Amino acid sequence: MNKITFIGAGSTIFAKNVLGDCMMVPALDGFEFALYDINEMRLKESESMLTSLRDRYNPTIEIKAYLDRRKALEGARYVINAIQVGGYKPSTVIDFEIPKKYGLRQTIADTVGIGGIFRALRTIPVLFDISKDIEDVCPDAWFLNYTNPMASLTGAMLRYTNVKTVGLCHSVQACTKDLFMALDMDADNLEEKIAGINHMAWLLEVKRDGVDLYPEIKRRAQQKQKSAHHDMVRYELMDKFGYYVTESSEHNAEYHPYFIKRNYPELIDKLNIPLDEYPRRCEHQIRDWEQMRESLTASANLVHERSNEYGSRIIEAMETNHPFKFGGNVLNTGGLISNLPDKAVVEVLCTADRSGITPSSVGDLPEQLAALNRTNINTQLLTIEAAVSRKKEHVYQAAMLDPHTSAELSMDDIISLCDDLIEAHGEWLPAFL
Repeated sequence: MNKITFIGAGSTIFAKNVLGDCMMVPALDGFEFALYDINEMRLKESESMLTSLRDRYNPTIEIKAYLDRRKALEGARYVINAIQVGGYKPSTVIDFEIPKKYGLRQTIADTVGIGGIFRALRTIPVLFDISKDIEDVCPDAWFLNYTNPMASLTGAMLRYTNVKTVGLCHSVQACTKDLFMALDMDADNLEEKIAGINHMAWLLEVKRDGVDLYPEIKRRAQQKQKSAHHDMVRYELMDKFGYYVTESSEHNAEYHPYFIKRNYPELIDKLNIPLDEYPRRCEHQIRDWEQMRESLTASANLVHERSNEYGSRIIEAMETNHPFKFGGNVLNTGGLISNLPDKAVVEVLCTADRSGITPSSVGDLPEQLAALNRTNINTQLLTIEAAVSRKKEHVYQAAMLDPHTSAELSMDDIISLCDDLIEAHGEWLPAFL
């Protein structure tokens, strides 16, 4: 069956971007876009929005909403995942507010850290349930995962299910362009090499006509650090470790033990670190959504331009056999990055075509970069272990290995914090009650 299933389709803006992109692909003419969400109202809104887009751009597409997940998945060739288990309220609020009582502050809390650990513990069991359905009703489908924490979720899928999975993130394709824009440098005709782990991949090389541009990047970055800007943590990491990291400063501030510290509160202002950024962002998005929902779901004048999301291009490459290269999250099988663990999920250059997805071998990262990656991989692997074993001690160990959490709290406080979070999440974490 020619079918793309979108799980979490109530995320209307994201569904518009990815499925709107797919409408622009001639190879997908006649496909069914199957929408599934547990929120019936949001599902209907997305159905209405996508139907409007379909009528404007590609009448051959069938838009169909489902409340039965297995029916939505039945016969699918591709499955796009964009779920958020527990939502902003109550789960994300819990992930921020309870750690604050222990003096542990966060910015985004969706990747590692105490917030990322508990987001993964809520989500992995749901993904395992979805995987059982996929294995039953569309076993050959490709699962394109957009949900965070990317490495933990993608690793759990690849290691413990039979579902063909790749993790997709926005940070790689924007990394170099945004850096050059911020430094007033020409971003045309660049040659780049990026590899590492999700949200902590590294711009290993950036050249033009064979000339290394890093010396000029670092010179301009040092000048820019003399006044406040939004990317100060990344520039600080580049200054101390030699390379620019793909994901934003608000993310990277909580991936390391150096930046958010109770004993050095002046670092927050010095490096312009936005504590509690994700809750503020969610509140703004909720308000913006309420203002735009009617126009998005009902307007006959709704328009779309193909975005830079990877999803439609990967699907197009598989359907047409015209290769597409992208930064994908895959298991480090065979040592794609040879100084990272085989069980880790790494973010490397991949090629999509009719044969599937083929990752590229990188070799060794510079040792200091691999060391930083391993600090986050430790927590990711223990988080997966906790989700699979359902043992509290693995939850504790994941948290105790997290760089930021362990830098701020004692082992006893970490255990107490985890217990409080398990109790507060309640029905979202039944395996640990």
